[in-house]
Amino acid sequence: MKSAVPHSGYPSREEAIRIFEEKITGNPGNWVDHSRYAAFAAEQIAAAAGDMDPEKAYVLGLLHDIGRHVGIVRGRHQIEGYRFCMENGWTDCARICLTHTHLLKPVNPKSAMWDISAEEVQFIADFIDQTEYDDYDLLIQLCDSLARSIGLCVIEIRMVDVGRRYGVGPTTLKRWNRTFELNSYFDKKCGSNIYFHLLGIGESSLLP
Repeated sequence: MKSAVPHSGYPSREEAIRIFEEKITGNPGNWVDHSRYAAFAAEQIAAAAGDMDPEKAYVLGLLHDIGRHVGIVRGRHQIEGYRFCMENGWTDCARICLTHTHLLKPVNPKSAMWDISAEEVQFIADFIDQTEYDDYDLLIQLCDSLARSIGLCVIEIRMVDVGRRYGVGPTTLKRWNRTFELNSYFDKKCGSNIYFHLLGIGESSLLP
């Protein structure tokens, strides 16, 4: 189901792809294909849900990590993506650039992920605290946990992948449990297991 009226909060699919392809030249890396697979998953799940816009879901998934175009960064990619999208008037995309990482509230200002100023961290913390997540926020949070750079995978594999690269902390188990809650939520919205709607996830889950 497409929106009847163009939405200024995010670009068209064609424009999003054009911008994405242009920006990734500044920092090619695993985040590029991760974003493509997250977009694919978001589109398929939104289509199965029936009450969401698959094209909007695709665009939000594709651009959720667009802030990584600035270079190899951690938490900074959130604020860089937010700024870039706001400069283009894509308020929905800008929102997703911040919300996709924060499954839990409140934001921990002392997290090891922060490579930005204290003022920028506070901005993100305030934004997240004041934002009531909608189904698109939740969907991209879920799809972020379904997409590796080599393909889609069941969420347990993605959890281990991220944990091996960045380590685990005191909130890791809570984040994992929240991800499973999101999985169950979208299973119910789709009326079936979301994995049934993600072509190739079984095969790509087995890739090393």
